[in-house]
Amino acid sequence: MSQVNDFIQRLDACPLGNAGWSQFENLCTDILTFLLVPPLNPATRQGRTYSGVNRRDAIMPNRNITSNNDPNSKNWHHLYIELDARMILFEFKNYDATEIGHDEVNQTRNYMTAAMGRLSIMICSKTPNEAAHRQRNIVFNQDNKVVLFMTKDQLKEMLLIKDRNEDPSDLIMDLLERFYIQHE
Repeated sequence: MSQVNDFIQRLDACPLGNAGWSQFENLCTDILTFLLVPPLNPATRQGRTYSGVNRRDAIMPNRNITSNNDPNSKNWHHLYIELDARMILFEFKNYDATEIGHDEVNQTRNYMTAAMGRLSIMICSKTPNEAAHRQRNIVFNQDNKVVLFMTKDQLKEMLLIKDRNEDPSDLIMDLLERFYIQHE
């Protein structure tokens, strides 16, 4: 079995809710490492602020600050220029009965600091609710911070993109462009 198929099967088998939150977080981090390292650097998991108040699920350093000839770096360089995306923040929401809503977006918003940049990606077991979509528009209007929503199916699509020897970060660019189009 290929690594891509193994990841997809493990994602499909991961229990929703509290029963699988740790497994989901570990698996998603492993998948992101497979997909994005390099050009990103490996994730710092459960990265805490100095005071310990904030704990971020995964942070992947983006050192693609200058343009280069690596085609897999072009999207990350673009995101660095456009959103100061020096550190790519990933939050994992493996919810079952609970909605992914306003509070989850605000939590992610608070994790983005000037030093990290203005891009975060929430990888979700289900589509966030209407309040989450409205709140991320408010976050962008007030702070110029982008919170992208990525479903498990979209994460699986990134795996298939990589399996075709294409750049999986193209899907992240697609999500960003869709966000800009729908933003009001």
